Amino acid sequence: MSHTYSTGMRAESTAALSMVNIDSADPARQARFYAAALGWEVTYSDDNYGMVEGDGVKIGFGKIEGFRPAQWPDEAGAKRFHLDLQVDDLDDATKSLCAIGATQPDFQPGEGRWRVLLDPDGQPFCLSPRPAATS
Repeated sequence: MSHTYSTGMRAESTAALSMVNIDSADPARQARFYAAALGWEVTYSDDNYGMVEGDGVKIGFGKIEGFRPAQWPDEAGAKRFHLDLQVDDLDDATKSLCAIGATQPDFQPGEGRWRVLLDPDGQPFCLSPRPAATS
């Protein structure tokens, strides 16, 4: 089964992704967390908005009054999008990310193939092993 889809038209596009913006209770804290987690730079931070940049990607965090993160697990199935981060070692990455503000919920699907953590706002994100280098 293939999970890749291509229109076959790579030369022209209607749009280009410039950044991802995520709702947040505390944008500055989220920016600091993801900058540390990804080894990126906080390029903007105030009480209402935070932004990190690295590897040609930008992630912004916008303050939402009364913000409530997605529940994990969500019995109603109302899952929102989440970030997937590739790591060299699931256990080492979990320890490092929890030391800077993430938490590890009890419910862990995937039979150990990946790990779900919650960022400081309580939003779920996943860690998955980096593919082995081929020679």
